[in-house]
Amino acid sequence: MSNNPTTPGIQSARLSGAVLETNFADLHAPLDTHEAHVAADRCYFCHDAPCQVACPTAIDIPLFIRQIMTGTPEAAAKTIFDQNILGGMCARVCPTEELCEEACVREAAEGRPVEIGRLQRYATDRLMARNSHPFTRAEPTGRRVAVVGAGPAGLACAHRLAMKGHEVVVYDHRAKAGGLNEFGIAAYKSTDDFAAREVSWLLGIGGITIETGKGFGAGLALEALQAEFDAVFLGIGLAGVNALRAPGEGKAGVEDAVSFIAELRQAEDLSALPVGRNVVVIGGGMTAIDAAVQSKLLGAESVTIAYRRGAERMGASQFEQDLAASRGVRILTNVMPKAVHGNGAVAEIELEYTAEIDGRLQGTGETFRLPADQVFKAIGQTLEGAPGALELQGGKIRVDAAQRTSVAGVWAGGDCASGGEDLTVTAVAEGRDAAEDIHATLMAAG
Repeated sequence: MSNNPTTPGIQSARLSGAVLETNFADLHAPLDTHEAHVAADRCYFCHDAPCQVACPTAIDIPLFIRQIMTGTPEAAAKTIFDQNILGGMCARVCPTEELCEEACVREAAEGRPVEIGRLQRYATDRLMARNSHPFTRAEPTGRRVAVVGAGPAGLACAHRLAMKGHEVVVYDHRAKAGGLNEFGIAAYKSTDDFAAREVSWLLGIGGITIETGKGFGAGLALEALQAEFDAVFLGIGLAGVNALRAPGEGKAGVEDAVSFIAELRQAEDLSALPVGRNVVVIGGGMTAIDAAVQSKLLGAESVTIAYRRGAERMGASQFEQDLAASRGVRILTNVMPKAVHGNGAVAEIELEYTAEIDGRLQGTGETFRLPADQVFKAIGQTLEGAPGALELQGGKIRVDAAQRTSVAGVWAGGDCASGGEDLTVTAVAEGRDAAEDIHATLMAAG
């Protein structure tokens, strides 16, 4: 994305560097030790622990909170990392308000849950600051596993395999490891280059080599990997972006939100990043919220999210919707893009009101226009680059309960695989569980 003379509304340096630094500060300030003890003291340490049941990685939440209370946050972090090696990032980006904290008994009784996410960050940050790794490798097995994709699923899989004594080579088509943690999350959720620091810390287990700039269609072929390695795990994510399917979509100023977020995350100087004066984001998920909020924080005067269904159907949590509203983002529901207008570059977007009739979403015929010099598409991503030998299901790689694909010796997890929700914590769980099954399979083979 750049300053384009055909799109004069898209400009850089709308705000000063000092204002941008404030705007993109850490969304949730970390707890200090006293605050952590006060927050931990609210936990009932439930025997049946509904919070743990709600966690996709099944972290023993009552145990780690008790360990914080007893003044051993490093032990608490070890409890977290036993189940979720990317617990530091998940503490920052997990929709805890819809997972563990929603299940918290305090939430049901008082409408104010134990701050599990912030307590998890407190513990994991303390241990990671020691710059030591809490796990040691088992004796080498002599087996080698290829992991394609250095996102949450791939990294979790690689770490668990390395811990079991296997040698792991992780390939990623980008120039840096981390996947969506590095490229796809709002900058105010992961500050101080945390994603890269977490990858470096994770590699402290040993036995993992990362090769960037390599992926399917860019130097890798599944058949060659199968011939060279004892097993293959795919965590390739979803690289494609759905189209608006509206006339004028190809005009200058119409971009995909994923690329915008990635560019922002990698920008060394946010004041050099151009943004429109009137921005419209099409979509209702986390990507739409992140693109809209960050547009506003960069200095856009008017930012609107347009979602085709009702607010209750939005993929973004209520917390995220409220966050967007608090930053001045307008959310329009039951509207869909009809056409993009402008002479070569977008100047307006035409939206049509929608209604569900007999269970089907339909346009009502009533339309209106919004000024727009920048339109972001955030209407879902699609699988690209998956080897043709793999069976697909619902547009993703079909996997069974053990994350095995239709091709023997090949596992998959994360956003590219069928089944779970497209969440960082779910990807971690799938990568970890696939690693356990890969290990069992390789050891059973003798």
